[in-house]
Amino acid sequence: MKKLFFTALSILMMGNVSAQVAHVTYKSSAHYNSKVLEFERMRPIESTDIVMLGNSLTEFGGDWNQLLRTENVRNRGIMGDTAEGMYHRLNQILPGHPKALFLMCGVNDLSHGLTPQQIFNRIKRLIDTIRRESPSTKLYVQSCLPINETTGRWKLLIGKTDDVPQLNRLIEEYCRQNNVTFINLFDKFTRHGTNSMRLELTVDGIHLSKVGYKIWSFELRRYVNN
Repeated sequence: MKKLFFTALSILMMGNVSAQVAHVTYKSSAHYNSKVLEFERMRPIESTDIVMLGNSLTEFGGDWNQLLRTENVRNRGIMGDTAEGMYHRLNQILPGHPKALFLMCGVNDLSHGLTPQQIFNRIKRLIDTIRRESPSTKLYVQSCLPINETTGRWKLLIGKTDDVPQLNRLIEEYCRQNNVTFINLFDKFTRHGTNSMRLELTVDGIHLSKVGYKIWSFELRRYVNN
């Protein structure tokens, strides 16, 4: 509690509005809070920007301008983030009505014990809010990437391999019904005949190798200049 109090107090001393305090302290993760504050200090999102909204997979991509071979791409990934966390920081993005937004989330939610249906409901709220608050933004919803349990590193994701495609199917169907572009990346990353991530594309069973980012960015480039 003391940590959260001093986090909020420091924000007030920096001159941020109380609404900003509310979503900065949404999670106790120090990394989440520090990234939200970092984004707040940057220039605001503008209508010429392309936003990459996601979790550690997006954050660790680093310079998406280089990956996507374009300009004005803003990396808004935060390690450990969930659909709920992303929802609470849309107020840093949507007022600027960005040109495009690429959304990816869901795997961290699985590690929190939520079912694919529960996670889908949260992602649906994200999608609906983006479309309502910034209708001029071209929204691209990306599938979740597969995981590989054989590394043994992510104990909270044990037994979740087959939940990922189940979640993707729910998201894809909703996007199809509501005329939202869905980008199916899942099949590009799986071992043939399985739902598991190809080991050469990951460094730890979740996060991507350089080859993994090469495949991901190659798939997205076709959408960037649309």
